[in-house]
Parts: sequence; structure tokens; C-alpha cells
Amino acid sequence: MERYIGLDLGTKTIGVAISDPFLMFANGLVTIKRKNVRSDIEQIKKIIEENEITKVIIGMPYNMDGSKGPSAQRVMSFVDLLKKEIDNEIIYEDERLTTVSAERVLIESNVGRNRRKDHIDKIAAALILQSYLDAR
Repeated sequence: MERYIGLDLGTKTIGVAISDPFLMFANGLVTIKRKNVRSDIEQIKKIIEENEITKVIIGMPYNMDGSKGPSAQRVMSFVDLLKKEIDNEIIYEDERLTTVSAERVLIESNVGRNRRKDHIDKIAAALILQSYLDAR
């Protein structure tokens, strides 16, 4: 069975979500604290191998007008390096407002302000992945 991961690439962390084997639901998996690109890619590769991932969905931070700014350029640069290390198909998914939505989910779930930081990136990754799964 196939499984996909969703990635929310931030400057300090990478949120990771994983699909169920039926490709219906996305669940937050882990938040990777970024160290350096090599370490970040190695951690992603390990997750891909351990979970037999077939497709990687990466949030693309488009500007509100649909253009690509500096954040999008950083994501594309990271993906260029990731592509050299994995054979999996990589798909970009619009991630506009996912962090805002993730914050809202955590507030509505009564998660305290201090604990929100620990979960927001993997929730945002789950929203990115779920958006892709729903559009299929």
C-alpha cells in the first residue's frame, strides 16, 4: 500500500505528516528541528524509508497574489537538494494560510500557547497533505 508524507518547510523546523495506507487521512507525525541541510535531508530520508513512502507533498509558500517570493525560492532550493537524495515523486501543494489554520485548530482544541509551538508545524504539514489527498 502507498503512503505519502507532507512537509511544511520552515526556517527553524520542518513539520512532517503522514497519510494512512488508504490515502484518505493525513496525520501529523513529527516536527524536525532544523540543524543543517544535510541533517534535515537525512531525517526526511529515514522517515521515507521507515514508512515506505511513495510520494512527498511539500508546501509551497506562494504569496497571496500567487507569485513566488523568497520563501518559495528557499523551498525550491531545498527540494532541488532533496531530489538528489531520493527517488520519490515530489509534488508542490499550495500552503497559503496553513499555519494560520493550524493555529486555529490548536486554539479550538484548547492547546496552551506554550504547547502550540511543539505541534503547529506538524499540524500545518497535515493540512498541506490533507489538501492534496482531498484534491485527488
